[in-house]
Amino acid sequence: MNDNKTRPRGQAWAAALIGVVAGAVALGIGQLVAGLIDPKASPVIAVGDAAVDRTPAALKEWAISTFGANDKLVLISGIVVVLALIAAGIGLLARDRMGFAMAGLAVLGLVGVLAAMTRPDSGPLSVLPSALGVAAGAWALRILARRAWPAVERGYEDLRAHLEAEDEARPPAGDDSVPAAADGAASAAEAAPAGGGGAVDRPVVMRAGAELYAFDRRGLLTGVVAGVAIAGAGGLAGRGLAGRLDVDTERAQVLLPRPAKPATPLPAGVDLRLKDLSPFTTPNRDFYRVDTALVVPQVDPKTWTLKIHGMVDKPVELTFADLLKRPLMEADVTLTCVSNDVGGPYIGNARWLGARLADVLREAGIQAGADMLLSTSSDGWTCGTPVDIVMDGRDALLAIAMNGEVLPVSHGFPVRQVVPGLYGYVSATKWVTDIKVTRYDQDEAYWTPRGWAAKGPIKTESRIDLPRGGSTIPAGRTAIAGVAWAQHRGIDAVEVRIDKGAWQRARLAEVPGPDTWRQWVLDGWQATPGRHTIEVRATDATGQTQTADYAPPAPDGATGWHSVLVVVK
Repeated sequence: MNDNKTRPRGQAWAAALIGVVAGAVALGIGQLVAGLIDPKASPVIAVGDAAVDRTPAALKEWAISTFGANDKLVLISGIVVVLALIAAGIGLLARDRMGFAMAGLAVLGLVGVLAAMTRPDSGPLSVLPSALGVAAGAWALRILARRAWPAVERGYEDLRAHLEAEDEARPPAGDDSVPAAADGAASAAEAAPAGGGGAVDRPVVMRAGAELYAFDRRGLLTGVVAGVAIAGAGGLAGRGLAGRLDVDTERAQVLLPRPAKPATPLPAGVDLRLKDLSPFTTPNRDFYRVDTALVVPQVDPKTWTLKIHGMVDKPVELTFADLLKRPLMEADVTLTCVSNDVGGPYIGNARWLGARLADVLREAGIQAGADMLLSTSSDGWTCGTPVDIVMDGRDALLAIAMNGEVLPVSHGFPVRQVVPGLYGYVSATKWVTDIKVTRYDQDEAYWTPRGWAAKGPIKTESRIDLPRGGSTIPAGRTAIAGVAWAQHRGIDAVEVRIDKGAWQRARLAEVPGPDTWRQWVLDGWQATPGRHTIEVRATDATGQTQTADYAPPAPDGATGWHSVLVVVK
């Protein structure tokens, strides 16, 4: 098929299908190459990472509040849908101007290449998945177009014109008169079907410039099946190859040493054990996950190192084996995401095992004037933590275990930071590999230029867990319960009021220290039929009561009283 000629009109559905299948081939081959090189260099993942990096704070908050833990799945699905629509448009363009269609594919490939190149952890081979994927898609587009619209031999056009003239001269059915035959009629008659008059069925043909094309439905179908098979096989093989990098086996082989400083046993009454009340210790499987990683980093503990450098007297580099040999301690610490809105779910409490970060920093020797620790994840994400917070005696850890088991991969295996009293975006770096001792006026962490505060101390907050907002409960004696938190200050009081009435003091559960959340319960509310609004507020150990004024999570954490509406019958 002459690519410089105008393509045949008609069969728009076929053209769009060809574009989508060619796009699928591009993604499948891109996934295959990424599996061989780096799963994060996959075209969809690279573009998704770039989208996350450039997401405004308000849009990020909307995505998290709307989709929760499924925000990454929604993002990837949206990218795939958009790419499918663009691919369909390229298929329609290829029907008329193959050169323009190829240019469109090249632009898509360039977007993927640029997204891969701008990743913080990109390498020289990161561009290959997008580049080779688009090349495969261009090849598939040409092949499928040729199969769908094969060129008809030129001699057939003359025969078709002759046959059409014969059809016009053929008498209507039932007409006994027979016109004189023109030259070549005998050969035309041989081409006519036996059995009588009427026009002869001819193959559908289309003219494009000086070329003549026929639409080959069978050729299109077989080409589409082959393209889908290539795309599927490439995608599955790519995922399988990426799976070889999983560190689950290495994680299972880690033997946790005994802590040099075990945590004290949890006091009696730390958990009120009420149905639907968040347990004091959050199981690992239920612990919230909010991060920017579309593909969970797979860090081999045998090759992991942590470098501490910058404004220090002596740079330090630790291996995982080195960390296991250090005196380890346990600490109960509640982590909170700055994206947690009033009454939100992005908070959890765990018992962590790790080495004191302050001890490692003292070995390096922090120089005068340093006020920030710029920590970096294995995937390039950065976090800025105040030096004075880490060094003030609190249990800031390089954690290797969570609730008695080796860190889950999704929560930072092999090593993550845990710093009580700060929101996660300025303290809780997962998959940490680098800590630069620096200054806030010299360096910025990931979220700061995106509109978030450079420092993020956790605000005093409380939440109603039961009864659930919007629920219907029976009339009578009912417990109202929830959790409150003010990490590294502690909670001294929780008050509840119903329908704007008087504040009532709730009963508090025990806690092991100031770094965890605290359960509370108001016993014996006599619920009467009707609609009721329940509100809660907490007071921390410094005497500060949380404000009633609502503020969204951005730029430094949400404020306001949590309230729920319930119906009593």
